[in-house]
Amino acid sequence: MLSRVADSCFWLSRYLERAESMARIIDVNIQLGLDTQDGPESADQLWRPILETLADTSGFFSLHKAVDGDAVMDFTTFDRRNPNSIVSCIAYARENARTVREQISSEMWEQLNGVHLFLQGSTARVAHQASPIGFFRSLVDRLHSFQGITDATMTHGEGWDFLQAGKFLERADAASRVLDFKYHVLLPSGEQVGGHVDTVQWMAVLRSCSAMEAYLKLFHSRVTSWNVADFLILHDRFPRSIRFCADALNASLHRISGTPRGHFQNEAERLSGLLTSALDYTTISSIFEAGLHEYLDETQSRIAAVSTALAETYCH
Repeated sequence: MLSRVADSCFWLSRYLERAESMARIIDVNIQLGLDTQDGPESADQLWRPILETLADTSGFFSLHKAVDGDAVMDFTTFDRRNPNSIVSCIAYARENARTVREQISSEMWEQLNGVHLFLQGSTARVAHQASPIGFFRSLVDRLHSFQGITDATMTHGEGWDFLQAGKFLERADAASRVLDFKYHVLLPSGEQVGGHVDTVQWMAVLRSCSAMEAYLKLFHSRVTSWNVADFLILHDRFPRSIRFCADALNASLHRISGTPRGHFQNEAERLSGLLTSALDYTTISSIFEAGLHEYLDETQSRIAAVSTALAETYCH
């Protein structure tokens, strides 16, 4: 496969996963504002964490003077000046798809092009103004449809494996950022860890990863920071946990090279193997002893290193 094609497949998938994660996070944050009316007292406390989690704070303040829900939603959804906005990610994904039309199915192209045209037109803003929650949930459904169409209509060869690598690498990074999101949300004065607002915020973290029902089937007690972190980091069968994504990423890289699992042929495989092993042999108690925030920062750095090595190995 040409390096250009591999790069386009990889980033096509990453951009779509990034757009979906963004839509999910904004949807849950809107609900969090409704659930914690006695919690964060200002829009700044409620919406700034999204900007900090996504490292978009400086870009936002270069265009806006103050943080409020409408401004943050517009910046992260419709603003093309923000390279990580949903509309930007979809546009980048469509452009990558256009360059590899021979690799993807016509159904994939039609679905992606439909989402792109919807966001570019006035219908999207009208739908958002009428019901922000309905808009973001509909967008997530459209992107889920693309994933299903991809699995059902595309040959599961090298191109598909690069799509999988991009998807699971981005998803692992998003899961780490969503977990870290909680550490940017300041509890109101007098609120204790384990109190009502703290529990509501951890529930929001689960909903941001579509993990609430799966979590409750495993943990029948109330939502706690310890159990949520354990589930979203170390569970090996939930498809949005960091461990599951790291393992799926590692499997994709080994299918591409043909190297047996447990061995490595290039730096990307070596780093992904290290990431997978670290997740396989750690415990949630050791993570909390080291500091959850610090552990997530280190995990994000490891994920970024795998991405860089993959690009250097296959795409440059």
